[in-house]
Amino acid sequence: MFVIRREPHNPLLSPQRERPWESIATFNPSVVRTKDGVHLFYRALGNSDALGAHPALSTVGMAFAEDGVHFHSRQQVIVPQESWDTFGCEDPRVTFFEGRWYCFYTALGGWPFGPDNIKVAVAIGDAPDAFTERHLITPFNAKAATLFPERIHGEIVLLLTVHTDWTAEHPRPTIALARAKRIEDFFDPEYWHRWHDQLATHALPELRREEGDHIEVGASPLKTETGWLLIYSYIQDYYNERNRIFSIEAALLELENPQKLISRTESILVPQEIYEEYGLVPHIVFPTSATLRSSTSLGASDQMLEIWYGAADTVCAKASVKLIDLLRALDPERPARTFIRAPKNPILTARGEGFESRDVFNAAAIDLDGSVYILYRAMDALNTSTIGLAISKDGITIDERLPEPIYVPRESFEMKRGTPTGNSGCEDPRIVRIGDTLYMTYTAYDGVRPPIGAISSIRVDDFLARRFDTWSTPFLLTPENVDDKDLALLPEKIDGNYLLYHRINNQICADLLPDLISGKRASRCIEIMTPRRGMWDGAKVGVAAPPIRVGDNWLMIYHGVSRHSKYRLGAALLDPSGTVVLARTADPIFEPLEKYEQEGEVANVVFSCGTVVRPSTPLGTGGDTLFLYYGAADKVIGVATASLAHIVDALS
Repeated sequence: MFVIRREPHNPLLSPQRERPWESIATFNPSVVRTKDGVHLFYRALGNSDALGAHPALSTVGMAFAEDGVHFHSRQQVIVPQESWDTFGCEDPRVTFFEGRWYCFYTALGGWPFGPDNIKVAVAIGDAPDAFTERHLITPFNAKAATLFPERIHGEIVLLLTVHTDWTAEHPRPTIALARAKRIEDFFDPEYWHRWHDQLATHALPELRREEGDHIEVGASPLKTETGWLLIYSYIQDYYNERNRIFSIEAALLELENPQKLISRTESILVPQEIYEEYGLVPHIVFPTSATLRSSTSLGASDQMLEIWYGAADTVCAKASVKLIDLLRALDPERPARTFIRAPKNPILTARGEGFESRDVFNAAAIDLDGSVYILYRAMDALNTSTIGLAISKDGITIDERLPEPIYVPRESFEMKRGTPTGNSGCEDPRIVRIGDTLYMTYTAYDGVRPPIGAISSIRVDDFLARRFDTWSTPFLLTPENVDDKDLALLPEKIDGNYLLYHRINNQICADLLPDLISGKRASRCIEIMTPRRGMWDGAKVGVAAPPIRVGDNWLMIYHGVSRHSKYRLGAALLDPSGTVVLARTADPIFEPLEKYEQEGEVANVVFSCGTVVRPSTPLGTGGDTLFLYYGAADKVIGVATASLAHIVDALS
């Protein structure tokens, strides 16, 4: 698991109206770190009148910052001067290689722009502000070329994207490698004609997941102990302008043979901030550089990967991630995400011909008197949901399972009103202890009206004594005729109020309630977390288990649903109020991998309603251990464990 954090000073570089050559936009940065600081090369879009050229001519600028944040000394370093770049020099990728500065850029040689006049060129110099040599590289359509920072097996290796400007008459984009003993070989058109004739033999494995998606080289690969780390642009549904989603992804390539893919992520960064959503071309994050940052105060394990990107084709920005966390996520031999599944999974399955004859899933959990009490959703043959109970001393092995439900539908809003076999009842419980009382929130459904949130309570003593007839009369927490699910209470009051999480319009909301007895309902819906369009949680998000206190803050496990309806789990760190997200995992921490998670009533689902923290576990994670109880494919119940410290550390 890993967290992507945007630089607080973003945007780092913005247009300056007083400079005509960069008055419209400054974006798509390429960064080289030296002992003195950071050299940032960027695409500058200027005033057409001042330049006397066609509208929005691009040149390459450079800025410098000792601290990598506060850039100054801005100057223009590359301008059109050849027939093949007359109409612009775009998107620099700069590498300091064997004593010289190489700036590969997109050269625009004609107007209107098309595959025949968009190619790769290079400018070469002995200083970052003195490019004295220039060459056209590709005689065919290509973009985003960048050098590997060192030779591989004695060869210079160039990474580039071929056929980026696709039309019906041209092939789809391909990321490929070009190798040569001498840099001058890349200046030879004949070299490229021969290379292009064998393009398939030079290509990386296909990175596009769907036919309509688009890929492009982002940053120059970084050498790590486990492989070459490649940050690249991934654009979903690229050929549909209204629906395309720009995102950033990462891949790991073999050190000895970078043409071989070890592993890759899904999208790890999508437009969310205002400077990414609004600009010259809205809703864009476009990676063009990656660097490593170390500190004398940090160990090697805390080395930060910096991802530099253009935002909304207007400004330069940066985001960072712990390198070790990203590499762990890219390790193909890693355990199934963050959690370790119990060997006996599933621990609960349907049984008999009664209340739990069809399915058991989506379990809440609470640790009382040394045992874990698992309250789970049970469905009978008529698809009526009730709440069953199982008990485990070690949190994994089921020691007792009650033969009858401990909670059944009793109010009109949860009694079946639809077809005799339609879904209805009490669904997806969450339970917390506040004082001497257990509060259970759940989804009430009558089969006709939208699902709605309800709550009931029971004294701890009564619960342990199994006096389940003492559950309080349930009442609704959310307005009627509002589709509301995934209700969970914070297990502590905030300024004398109860904090209720719930899901409205596919996002996590919160409401403060003065009490839980008057029948007051949620009404404000404070926005806590929204889906990240284009990522693994891009369709909807909802609270999994009630948040867990970690120091002064709160750990929230949440479920995210992709556009392909896969349910996975993520983690977020909330502030002491429980309403501000301090950090959120970029990747899922748990996902359906086993057959019982992929096949069932609903395919590809892991859905948790309960967690328990214990000081040890038979699965051997060590330290405080987080037990995660989850429904698998809406059919059975499993449990998995993880180090609580590991999760909190990644989020901190």
